[in-house]
Amino acid sequence: MADWNESPRTQQQGFGSVPRTGSLPAGVTFDEGLRKHMLSIYNYMTSGVLLTGIIALLTARSGLAISFASGPLMWLVALSPLAVVMAMSFGANRFSKTTLQALFWGFAVLMGLSLSTIFLVYTGESIAATFFATAGAFAGLSLFGYTTKKDLSGWGSFLIMGVVGLIIAMVINIFLGSGTMALVISFLGVLIFAGLTAYDTQRLKTEYGHYRGTEWAGKAVILGALNLYLDFINMFLFLLRFMGSRE
Repeated sequence: MADWNESPRTQQQGFGSVPRTGSLPAGVTFDEGLRKHMLSIYNYMTSGVLLTGIIALLTARSGLAISFASGPLMWLVALSPLAVVMAMSFGANRFSKTTLQALFWGFAVLMGLSLSTIFLVYTGESIAATFFATAGAFAGLSLFGYTTKKDLSGWGSFLIMGVVGLIIAMVINIFLGSGTMALVISFLGVLIFAGLTAYDTQRLKTEYGHYRGTEWAGKAVILGALNLYLDFINMFLFLLRFMGSRE
């Protein structure tokens, strides 16, 4: 991870700052590039989430969501987004920026098909309320991760271990069917992905120092958007188990 302290603090500007005319210190130019980089990540991430929501809603209203809730199609729709994420993660060095863009939009569509089944379980009003609650929390957490001077790099290993623990606990609870355990998993899931939102935001901001001005910067925008997208969607799904009103 880059040492953010290499840039003089006196030259750093806030997020969204506009460079002044005339002779500009190097740090101001760097911050303007960082601002554009982070805005590109947020634009991709937001567009992906909106595309997923539209696809999910249209699929549910068309009646196709019922066919995705059981049978062979259920596994295809559920596992295909994971396959795309793995392809993007492990093939980023080989893929062009255009290929990564296509995979990102394809992933957003597949996630929409997968998430369409939540409309069979929860009311539309509670889904909308949870979505906006998640959006507000995500915005606050991401802003914290961007602006805080506290080094969050130490959170990484702990949070990743938490995600692995969540997956194991969810698999175990498939067989146990414990409602109490499901609530505990959901509570921990919200906390873990809330932490990952702040951590990933700071990580993306800091890592920009490694590849600014290189070809990799374009790919990093798409991969960064994917990371924040996953943080948002997982926080939304875990929170929905608390806020969602069942049909």
